[in-house]
Amino acid sequence: MIFKSKHSKKGIHVFLTICFFAVTTMSCEKKAAKKEERPTTMQEKKTSKKVIYQVFTRLFGNTNTTNKPWGTIEENGVGKFNDFTDEALQEIKKLGVTHIWYTGVPHHALINDYTAIGISNDDPDVVKGRAGSPYAVKDYYNVNPDLAEDPARRLEEFQALIKRTHDNGLKLIMDIVPNHVARNYQGLANPDGVVDLGVNDDTSVEYRRDNNFYYVVDEEFKVPEWQDNYRPLGGNPNVLADRKFKEVPAKWTGNGSRRSQPGFHDWYETVKINYGVRPDGRKDFDLLPDSLATMSYKAHAAFWEDKDVPDSWYKFKDIAYYWLDMGVDGFRFDMAEMVPVAFWSYMNSAIKMKDPDALLLAEVYNPSLYRDYIHKGKMDYLYDKVELYDTLKHIMQGHGSTDNLVKIQEGLKDIEHHMLHFLENHDEQRIASPDFAGDAQKGRPGMVVSATISTSPTMIYFGQEVGEPGAEDAGFGKPTRTSIFDYIGVPNHQRWVNDKRFDGGQLSSEEKELRAFYQRLLNFTLHSNALMGDYQEIHAHNREHTTNYDDKVFSFARWSEDEKLIIISNFRTDEGYSLNVKLPNDLVSAWKLSEGNYKMSEELFGQGEYGLNVKNGFGSVNVKLQPLTSLILKLKQQAR
Repeated sequence: MIFKSKHSKKGIHVFLTICFFAVTTMSCEKKAAKKEERPTTMQEKKTSKKVIYQVFTRLFGNTNTTNKPWGTIEENGVGKFNDFTDEALQEIKKLGVTHIWYTGVPHHALINDYTAIGISNDDPDVVKGRAGSPYAVKDYYNVNPDLAEDPARRLEEFQALIKRTHDNGLKLIMDIVPNHVARNYQGLANPDGVVDLGVNDDTSVEYRRDNNFYYVVDEEFKVPEWQDNYRPLGGNPNVLADRKFKEVPAKWTGNGSRRSQPGFHDWYETVKINYGVRPDGRKDFDLLPDSLATMSYKAHAAFWEDKDVPDSWYKFKDIAYYWLDMGVDGFRFDMAEMVPVAFWSYMNSAIKMKDPDALLLAEVYNPSLYRDYIHKGKMDYLYDKVELYDTLKHIMQGHGSTDNLVKIQEGLKDIEHHMLHFLENHDEQRIASPDFAGDAQKGRPGMVVSATISTSPTMIYFGQEVGEPGAEDAGFGKPTRTSIFDYIGVPNHQRWVNDKRFDGGQLSSEEKELRAFYQRLLNFTLHSNALMGDYQEIHAHNREHTTNYDDKVFSFARWSEDEKLIIISNFRTDEGYSLNVKLPNDLVSAWKLSEGNYKMSEELFGQGEYGLNVKNGFGSVNVKLQPLTSLILKLKQQAR
């Protein structure tokens, strides 16, 4: 989820730690679930790396280069489901991708006229941008009409995309946003028996367990006071842009604001979902026994089988089932930490009972909550944003130390497989933007470390692989991030799209080489069983024992029974290194290396062979590292 331009998520982290929605350690108030045999461990389940390609669906195939601030769909263009052709999907797969996260698929509030097919117009006073935020969902049982060649048949076009994705050997995930929905939520094609959110609410009270929303009783909603010279649609005329939006009584805002007039920096376009948490923080549902943290999703499903849960729980489970039945392979859950852990136990165990292979990815930013959301909430993967991403960003900017990476991986050792790694996503600044690194090449060593340091999945954001800088002043969305609010083109990515040939025909030589680097790296991670095996940092040992080895280089070992790797990355932009990299005694022992000379091949660029010497229980290998380069050295055989 992105909050506002000029609004940092780090500020929200503080809010999350003090608001009652943040879920802390769960006490056991109910009888423990029936004891069962412990599930298979993650180590036993791990097979190969996953690589997720996040794509902002409406931007992917847009070839219009006008890029007028606040431009209309006619002026700036929009991509379609049909732009993901077999050719496009094959090129994404060749990049080294296993899963596509199609961002912005559910029908969300937007400024375009679809009244001819029965869709009500949305009010610019409660829509961010002209194309609208994908995290203000208006109808969970349909898809964004902008994405269809024939908006009346938009769901059929998405179903065709699901089939094409699968036919091209890829899996797909989509967003579910359980914390909030658009203020004008309205399901037009709900399945039989599905009642819209809020239809049966008692609006005379602030809270009732089975209400779907919270209410500011006896007060009407008021549009925020605009700041920073902001005007909806950039001041362009629209009959509904009149500083009025009828909502009686007013609902609580998505970020928890209880005012009938939320602030400009609140998530004023959304309303908070009620999961049975009272305004004073008390919970009207069964709490999770601590013993469930060590048990499988089947035990969680059994625990909830005879429990009466709040109405919103049922509604969001039904939403997940609807998309699973359509063929979706998993979900990315927006702002999951603002929803109780107990709900996630209920929701995710139900999903896994229906599809054990469903991929469940959550946006959680509070490290103290990671283990609860993984073990009790049954999430497969969480964003590793606050620790690994933030640290790598500082290093790439030139003012961070690689020494900090040692402590991060040690601290996450028990859950490392569950921590999704990335350097870009729709919320974060583009690497090439001046406020991040100012140069896409500076992402190379960080990408190698991010993709190879653990068994976790790797995610890249479309355009990252060709150095997209996010430089457009799109309207509501501002430069450094590719706007998710506006109709806009993505120039570097468009050069790769090359009039929908998807062959990179318009890329510069530097952009082509950068994409080739990503392709080599990601494909290596897919086929390396060492990356699903053991990890040991050798950075600290080399900081102490290796001349010229400083805190702008980082090294570690990865290994399995039949593959052993040394990975070394140089984050410096201005100078290289000549290093005699040391392998400590315990690593030499773990690898069962006897004294002698060994050959190592360089796997990332195929840069020849290196010699590893083992003597007196320690190893050493001489390397030369150019600026912003990495070596992946694979042990071959002992020289005779």
